[in-house]
Amino acid sequence: MEIGWEMEKSIRELREYFKTGKTRSVTWRKKQLKGILDLVHDNESAMFEALYQDLGKHPVEAYRDEIGGVEKSANNTLSYVEKWMVPKKSSIPLVFFPAKGEVLSEPLGVVLIFSSWNFPIMLALDPLIGAISAGNVVVIKPSDQAPKCSNFLANIIPHYLDSNAVKVIEGGTNVCQQLLLHKWDKIFFTGSPRVASIVMTAAAKNLTPVTLELGGKCPAILDHFSNPSDFKLAVKRIVGGKWGPCSGQACIGIDYVLVEDKFSSALIELLKKIISKFYGENPIESKVISRIVNKQNFERLCNLLKDPLVAACIVHGGSVDEENLFIEPTILLDPPLNAQIMMEEIFGPLLPVITLNKIQESIEFINSRPKPLAIYAFTKDQTFKTKILSQTSSGSVIFNDTLVQFLCDTLPFGGVGQSGFGRYHGKYSFDTFSHEKAIMHRNLCLEIEPRYPPWNNFKLEFIRKAYRFNYFGLFLQMLGFNKYN
Repeated sequence: MEIGWEMEKSIRELREYFKTGKTRSVTWRKKQLKGILDLVHDNESAMFEALYQDLGKHPVEAYRDEIGGVEKSANNTLSYVEKWMVPKKSSIPLVFFPAKGEVLSEPLGVVLIFSSWNFPIMLALDPLIGAISAGNVVVIKPSDQAPKCSNFLANIIPHYLDSNAVKVIEGGTNVCQQLLLHKWDKIFFTGSPRVASIVMTAAAKNLTPVTLELGGKCPAILDHFSNPSDFKLAVKRIVGGKWGPCSGQACIGIDYVLVEDKFSSALIELLKKIISKFYGENPIESKVISRIVNKQNFERLCNLLKDPLVAACIVHGGSVDEENLFIEPTILLDPPLNAQIMMEEIFGPLLPVITLNKIQESIEFINSRPKPLAIYAFTKDQTFKTKILSQTSSGSVIFNDTLVQFLCDTLPFGGVGQSGFGRYHGKYSFDTFSHEKAIMHRNLCLEIEPRYPPWNNFKLEFIRKAYRFNYFGLFLQMLGFNKYN
C-alpha cells in the first residue's frame, strides 16, 4: 500500500513539474544531457563493477556495448538537439495563399521507460536521452534481474539529473503492475513479447502510445565466398555477433546460421578455431565472456539441450557450469526444426547451423517464421542482396557485418511484427518521444465571397470532379462552395 502511495505521489509530482514548462527549454535539455555525460565519466568503475556482478561482463565488453554507447548517444544528441527543436517549414499549396505552414516537435509529457536486464545501463540511459532531449519528464523502471545496475541507477541519477523530472522506481513484477495502472503519455518497453503484450493491454486502457523493442530469431545468412580471407572475416563477425554481446543474451544477437550444405563442414571447423582464439580453450577461465543472468534462464537453456534429438546435433561445446551459471559456446548442426531450440528465441550461447541445398532457400526459410529484429547476410552477390531486401521483412538488414546497426545514430533501430514496433536512436529517439504538431498561419487580408449561392449555379457532379484535380476543390471551398446559404 505504501509503495503504491509513494508511486502515485512521484508521478503526480512529475506531471505538475512538466506543466511548469521548464523541461521545454533548450537550456534544460542540454543541462540534462551534460549531466548524463558527467554521470558516465565520473562513475565508469562503478558501472564496470555493477555489470560484472549482474552479468559477469568484462570491462571491454561493458564499455563497448553499454557505457561507450551511452556516451556516444549523449554527445550526438547534445550536438543536434537545438537543431531538432527548430520548427520545420512545410510547403503550402498555392491555393492557400497567403499562408505558411510548419511542423513543431513538442514533448509528449510523462514517459515510462522499462529497461531490460541484458544491457541494463545502455537500455535505461539511451531511451532516457531521447526522452529528455524531447523535453519530457521520465520514470525509469530498471529490470530487477540486474539488481546491482538497478540500484546503481536509482542511487546515482538524482545526483546528476533534475530529480523533479527524472525518477527511478525499483522493484519486481508487483511494481511493474502498479506502474501500468497509471496513465502515461508514452511507454517505452524493452523486453520479451510475452511481457510486451501485458504492457500493450494496460496502455490501451488509456490510449497510451507505446514503443516496443523486442527481439526474435535473428538469422545470419552465409553465402559462398571464393576468397578464403573473405570467408574467414565473415565467420569472425558471426562469432562476434553471436557470443560477443552478453554471451548471446541479446535481442540483436545471431540466433542461427543458414548455409549451403557443402560449406557447412568448413564453417563449423572455422567457428571452432575462432571461438578458441577469442575465448580460449576453456572459456569459463578466460573471464571474457558473460555468464547467464540467473538460474531460471540457465535452466531454460539447459532444457533446450536435453532434448535427445537436439543433443545429438552438438558438434562443439555443450558443457555447463551450474554453480557459475556458465554455458560454453555451443554449435549444433541441423537440429530438428520443430524442436524448441528452433521455435523460440534462444537468447543464449547456443548456435544452430541450418544447412540448405541452395542459399537462396534462406529467404523462404526466414519467411516461414515470425519477422526478426535483424537479418545478417554475408554475400557479395548483388542480385541476392536485392532479393533479401525485397522478399523479406525485418527490423533491419545488415550486409557483411553484425550488430553495427545498433550503434549507428543516423539509422532507426526497431522491429516489425513480433520483433516490436517503433524506433529510436539519434533523431529517431527525439521523434519517438515527441508529438509533431501541424501549424498553419493564414492571413486576414484576402477573402473572396460569391455573388450568388453557388449551389444554384453549379451541379454536384462538376464539384465532385473538381476535387480530383490538384486541390481545385479546396479553391472552390474558398470561393464559398462550402456555404449552403
